[in-house]
Amino acid sequence: MAIISCSKPTRSTENKEITIKNNHKMALVKYRKIEVNGVNVAYREAGNPDKQTIVLLHGFPSSSHQYRKVLNQLSDEYHLIAPDYPGFGNSDFPSDKAYEYTFDNIAKTINSFLELKEINNYALMIQDYGAPIGFRIATAHPERVTAIINQNGNAYEEGLGEAWKSTKDFWVNRNAETEKALLHVFSLEGLEWQYTHGTRNAENVNPDTWHLDFLRLSRPNAHKVNLDLFYDYQNNVKLYPKWQQYLRDHQPPLLIVWGKNDAFFPESGAEAFKKDVKNIDYNIYNTGHFALEEDGDKIIEKMRTFLRKLTK
Repeated sequence: MAIISCSKPTRSTENKEITIKNNHKMALVKYRKIEVNGVNVAYREAGNPDKQTIVLLHGFPSSSHQYRKVLNQLSDEYHLIAPDYPGFGNSDFPSDKAYEYTFDNIAKTINSFLELKEINNYALMIQDYGAPIGFRIATAHPERVTAIINQNGNAYEEGLGEAWKSTKDFWVNRNAETEKALLHVFSLEGLEWQYTHGTRNAENVNPDTWHLDFLRLSRPNAHKVNLDLFYDYQNNVKLYPKWQQYLRDHQPPLLIVWGKNDAFFPESGAEAFKKDVKNIDYNIYNTGHFALEEDGDKIIEKMRTFLRKLTK
């Protein structure tokens, strides 16, 4: 019989663990709301507003919840603010008759939100839907954007993966049949797939993520509103050349932290940024669409190093 020794950690090991915890204190995250043109926009905020600001723009089907690790770990050095778009997270969910669910309009709301908060100089972190919203803001106000941190946020046609086939069919002909082909995305199983597909180990991903999203997507009219956004996404593709020109003209420092196994935005989407941006810190991770879930600690340390270089 093998005898396994379960030794107690040495004092030096305990001291090292205490030092690490003290160096990166847990953030005091505030959960706030502000009215923007009649819509209450919920947001999470952490860190000292006098420090460099990072605006965290979430993807589908998530909310500011996807940035909880970033808020907790980087607020010792930076001011972080993560809004929920209208219809997402804890923000108001106005009807589609009261609010136009397009990327143009959401970008206007988030830009107005930042102006109301008097945030006029910031780095942008973008993921999924955060890319078309963030690039609209950046092209409208390039002087405000100090850098871009990109976690699977696409701006190139070569970055549209195989998972877009049903959506592209929907763009060509929106009808009951093409809508029905997309409804699985809103199911609990479909949402779980979005979080776990391409990960090294699905057990690394907190299931609270897709369960929270499922609650939001189960509200009356939520499927209709999100199908409207799926349909409008084709207008993002039409703007790709404009966003690429912005990158060439303004050369924002760019940090790529990309999950290479993303079925929606594969690594080819990350690679494409090299054509237009000279100052690029390029990092690829063996994970899926929500790379922060599985590789958050590594990505956050990359962010810290990248952002520190900007202030030197």
